[in-house]
Amino acid sequence: MNGTQRADIHTGQLVLIIQKHHQRTGELTEGFVQRILTSSPKHSRGIKVRLQTGEVGRVQEIVEEE
Repeated sequence: MNGTQRADIHTGQLVLIIQKHHQRTGELTEGFVQRILTSSPKHSRGIKVRLQTGEVGRVQEIVEEE
């Protein structure tokens, strides 16, 4: 699932984000959402979040838990 809809993202959820300095390389970072930073209901490039590790980026994919 992509991360463009704020309603699909919740704290504690496992996601893949792209940090601003990795936008050119496309390197993704995996982590758990600590806080949702985007206030609008959707964003075309992904909802901005802060991970529990402190890293900030836009959600590219929501990892489905099995």
